[in-house]
Amino acid sequence: MTSHTNESTVTFKNQFNLSSLDGPQPAGTYRIVTENEEIPGLSFIAYRRRSTMLHLPALTASAGKTQVFSVDRDELEAALKEDERL
Repeated sequence: MTSHTNESTVTFKNQFNLSSLDGPQPAGTYRIVTENEEIPGLSFIAYRRRSTMLHLPALTASAGKTQVFSVDRDELEAALKEDERL
């Protein structure tokens, strides 16, 4: 099965929280890594998301211990929309 990884960043202007994190995270730009796998048996190439990983601390923070958390993509997108609304 073929898979591929996408890397991107998201920026929060305000403190945010996700259920898979230990607590609120400060505003900043965060690295996101998404793994996708090919859906077999189709007559065209299509992929489904396997995982979305959030890297802490923010890229804008001083260097320190790095942690990676699996996050729900829908919850992440909702938190970003809420951040834009504030």
